[in-house]
Amino acid sequence: MAFKPPKHEAALPSPRKIRRTCSKELYRTLKRMNVYLSKDLIEEGETLYYRKVIANLIWIHEQGGNRKKLADWWDTEVSGELAELWNVDQEALKRAFRAAFCGTA
Repeated sequence: MAFKPPKHEAALPSPRKIRRTCSKELYRTLKRMNVYLSKDLIEEGETLYYRKVIANLIWIHEQGGNRKKLADWWDTEVSGELAELWNVDQEALKRAFRAAFCGTA
């Protein structure tokens, strides 16, 4: 039987899992914004978000249980570039992400 570390010492997620999670989070965000974006723009946004997460993976993993802190990070590090790429209001994007990610507005 292989050694399994305690949950608080869990290994970092795989790149595939990170990419899928980023995709789901942005899908839920766009659904709450009720806007249409082309598939290409959505994929560019997912790639941007994925790269930001990979660049800050250790910190994000350490804060895994604190969704408010992760949403604050998303607001400062991701939302501006994503709003510019998608040509949407940044504040509306922040609110939609928080609603999708934290369950609050």
